[in-house]
Amino acid sequence: MSLVLTTASVPDRDKVAYWNDAVSRTLVPMTVAPRGDGPFDGRIATDRLGYLQVSTMEADAERVSRTPALIARSSEALVAVGVQISGTATFIQDGRQAEVGEGDLVVYDTTRPYSFDYPQRFATHVFQLPRRTLGVPDSDIRQVTGHAIGTRDGFGAMLLPFLATLASSADGYPPAVADRLAGNVVDLFATLITERAHPGGTDADTARSHLLMRVRDHINQNLGDPDLSPESIARMHRISVRYLHRLFEGEGTTVGRLIQQRRLEECGRELARRGRTAPTVSAVAQRWGFINPAHFSRAFRATYGLSPREWRDLRTTQDDVGRSPAGTPAPPSADGPGADLPRSRG
Repeated sequence: MSLVLTTASVPDRDKVAYWNDAVSRTLVPMTVAPRGDGPFDGRIATDRLGYLQVSTMEADAERVSRTPALIARSSEALVAVGVQISGTATFIQDGRQAEVGEGDLVVYDTTRPYSFDYPQRFATHVFQLPRRTLGVPDSDIRQVTGHAIGTRDGFGAMLLPFLATLASSADGYPPAVADRLAGNVVDLFATLITERAHPGGTDADTARSHLLMRVRDHINQNLGDPDLSPESIARMHRISVRYLHRLFEGEGTTVGRLIQQRRLEECGRELARRGRTAPTVSAVAQRWGFINPAHFSRAFRATYGLSPREWRDLRTTQDDVGRSPAGTPAPPSADGPGADLPRSRG
């Protein structure tokens, strides 16, 4: 269900303050200054699709500013894409100024100051997502900000109708579909930024590395899902299974092997964790996506030379971490990244 905030029922004297607070709470902290003298009118409707926030804002003429002081009040780095539905705007960020017309797109980074000046009543869609999900260099984002991106041809022409449809129907998707759509939008935005930052032509290696990064991130976030597989990953990223395997041809592993390797690493980390109550091997295996305990034990021993139970007992009962019984690999130190991971053989 959409969250809708409107000045319609607010007393005239309180409308500006109400709108300032509504915009700051819905998007990011900003200062809103109306350009007219009469009673102000504004409406903003917001929905969430996984980690993607979709807002549609319609308001009277105003100037919106995000200052360093307001940025300091925000805890998360976000990237936003605005779609101008009606009216015009002057957009400024990173020392560049763009005149934004109906149908144009703008990309902006909420961790750096920016402003929008709307000289008349306007409407816009705003798509916000965590910057870390994009998987593109910060230098690429900086090259794209402060520009209006036309949608009459090229990639923008394909992107505009998709975003418009998504914004108008964002409240009608079940959670599983919403999460998948959010992933698709991230891929499209990453492609848009890469295309605009490297206008000399498509950078196939860059596009491949971004997609590969997203696939690896998806695997890490879904290790506990027993249905995680090359097929499910390909569906999530809207690519073929064959192309997914091609992505990993130069990685020294396959998709299936990477999934199993990462699951074994997390199981080893958890089994090595000290505590009053040691976790059972079967509980740990199920938590990290292994359905069959026997298969898990065989895979663990084949990779690390110890059974899961032997690894847990060795790691949790040993007084001196640096000493191990003869013939067994010394458990890694508990200090530093990956400290509790078993060491693979070969």
